[in-house]
Amino acid sequence: MIGRLGFWKRKKHYLNKMTLNELIRAFFQYYAIQAYIVVGLISTYVAVTHVTAILPTLAVIALSIMVYPLAWYLLHRFVLHGRYLFRSKLTAAVWKRIHYDHHQDPHDLEVLFGALYTTLPTIAMVTIPIGYAFDGVGGAAAGLATGLFTTIFYEFFHCTQHLSYKPKIQWVKDIKKLHMSHHFHNENGNYGITNYICDRVFGTYYDNNAKMGKSPTVFNLGYSEEEAALYPWVAELSGGLGPDTPRERRQQV
Repeated sequence: MIGRLGFWKRKKHYLNKMTLNELIRAFFQYYAIQAYIVVGLISTYVAVTHVTAILPTLAVIALSIMVYPLAWYLLHRFVLHGRYLFRSKLTAAVWKRIHYDHHQDPHDLEVLFGALYTTLPTIAMVTIPIGYAFDGVGGAAAGLATGLFTTIFYEFFHCTQHLSYKPKIQWVKDIKKLHMSHHFHNENGNYGITNYICDRVFGTYYDNNAKMGKSPTVFNLGYSEEEAALYPWVAELSGGLGPDTPRERRQQV
């Protein structure tokens, strides 16, 4: 971890044992969120000083926001829940960090956040081309800034979905319920975070657990003992396989 400061001097943080105020403190002290804010502000400055017209900039902002749920859906469903990353020694550690650990221990705040070395390039690749096509450097900066601030929004509500509290706002209640089903009932659906339009469009939305069978791979994402025998790298990095979480295995060492 780069520069553990303040709240993050503590070794671990579990959302099922945190208050909303503790989450807010931890959230804005986390290095990846701070990086998004800094790069977002720099991008905003570049956009303001380089845009040539208001309408193209507004179009870039709108498109960047609109494309975000689709980009997340495709990455979440086909990359993070795909089984090819753990089958390569070159990508096994990345897959373990960016998604396997999160499903193994959904309340572990540190592995809930996306890994900065994967998220920042992805946000840039999705938003910069959109912006540049509309208004060159200024548009590219506007697109990147929009993508970064949208990521902060997504990350915060993703955290609240795992937090042990009852939301008062109905929309937050709804997205929390859908996301908890993804983590604890069946991972083959409800891939959205704050927006489930793509799940509805592509047939992966479900709001009734009784109509969707309990998945045997909801915690291991298909990385079974049989897979581990052929592709051992994630198991080696995790201290083995089992019904317990990586957190519990670390405590046993």
